[in-house]
Amino acid sequence: MEKTENSILILNGHDLTADDVYKVAVGKKKVAFSDDARRKMQASFELVKKIAASGKASYGISTGFGEMSKVYISEENNAELQHNLIVSHACGVGEAFPEVAVRAIMLLRLNTLASGYSGVNPRVTDLLMSCLNANVLPLIPQQGSLGASGDLANLAHMALLLIGEGRAFCDGVEMSAADALAKSNLEAVQLSGKDGLALINGTTIMTAVGTLALLRAEKCLQAATAASALTFEALHGFTSAYDERIHALRQQEGQIQTAKYMRQFLEGSEYANTRLEDVQDPYTLRCIPQVHGASLDAINYVYSIIRPELNAVTDNPLVFVDTGEVISGGNFHGQPLALALDFLAIATAELADISERRIERLVNPQLSGGLPAFLTEHGGLNSGLMIPQYTAASLVSENKVLAHPASVDSIPSSANKEDHVSMGAISARKAIKVTENVLHVIAIELIAAAQAVDLQEKRQLGRGTQLVYDFVREQVRFLDRDRVLSDDIIKLKKLLSQGALSQLWEQVQEV
Repeated sequence: MEKTENSILILNGHDLTADDVYKVAVGKKKVAFSDDARRKMQASFELVKKIAASGKASYGISTGFGEMSKVYISEENNAELQHNLIVSHACGVGEAFPEVAVRAIMLLRLNTLASGYSGVNPRVTDLLMSCLNANVLPLIPQQGSLGASGDLANLAHMALLLIGEGRAFCDGVEMSAADALAKSNLEAVQLSGKDGLALINGTTIMTAVGTLALLRAEKCLQAATAASALTFEALHGFTSAYDERIHALRQQEGQIQTAKYMRQFLEGSEYANTRLEDVQDPYTLRCIPQVHGASLDAINYVYSIIRPELNAVTDNPLVFVDTGEVISGGNFHGQPLALALDFLAIATAELADISERRIERLVNPQLSGGLPAFLTEHGGLNSGLMIPQYTAASLVSENKVLAHPASVDSIPSSANKEDHVSMGAISARKAIKVTENVLHVIAIELIAAAQAVDLQEKRQLGRGTQLVYDFVREQVRFLDRDRVLSDDIIKLKKLLSQGALSQLWEQVQEV
């Protein structure tokens, strides 16, 4: 990705990455268009103006929308058509997307438009970019998208900001869009040509939220594997199950990689392989490479879908300057994302599923190999870690509901003109909620595993698990008597979502 001297992200519609999305959405990195992108956008806009003045019917420029595409709209009514498109489609409901998601949404829409196939007025894209750079953000409700014809209802709320209508946030304070623009010395634009369609027709919501969910899922996987290694230590697991020869025979790449990670975390451990009453571990320890590895493979698959979508042109119709054509198609249909993000939710949920079973094994005296019940030295008077396991079980159960695929449903719309939809935005929203729940479960496992280690005779931890243990103890003190644990769980979860264990992960692999 080309950069300027000030490290501004340059958008050209072709090479945006998930890491770039994170830097703009979370890090508030500023963006600008490449010169080539500006030339392409101007050329496609000129073609749209020519078509609008020609008197010929062209979808969304001189016709109505959806089933009303049969209705011809004259050139003098074009501006009203584009304005009405935005205000009529702004029907989103529910909680507003958080700031990080809105910034990702605006970035991805800008990158799509930068490709030069949307025919948008450059004044519109300049204002959208200025709003992003000034952190003037539209209030976008989360619910309302069918995932085809794109994320219409939600993106219309983004477009409202550009015409000075709706609600927005300026410096984190909610106000009218008109006031938010005025506070930043920005002026609303009048839409024309096919500006309205260019802004709202596409997979931007599901791609933006899906990308954030994918990045979070990767953190879930790294945190889950690190936590599982510490639990493995506390329960004196057998490392023979991670022998690379076993995993080579299966030939599953994620499994092979996860077994390697476990060997790295556990190298030098004096806890492992010391249990005398058995010769092999339960599945929650023995099959970590098989279970976590499958989730790793799933995450890599979802990356293969997200990467091209970050640079996809997904509105309709599309403007081809080289031939002078405006062609109607269906790139706005979110099916590729819907299927992948449903898969992501399932694969990430499994990390919490197996983690909760490890938590149960730690706190249950019938399964823990001699550890005190609920990991407290004064049971009865103290409940110890009894209830955190309840919380983990509750989150896992909730994830089972959220893992039900949204993509298997379709409800026709627009008088059956739009007769199959993807529900991909629902898939994305579910996926990111699953990652939230998973990180809470992993935080509970980390607390339980560190507690279990501290209740035993001190030995040498593995080179990786020592780092994990130290991380937990820097944030959460030993539970010598009952106290409110919610704050500890939330604190750890927040750090995990910021990638705290991802850094340890990289450190372990470097040695």
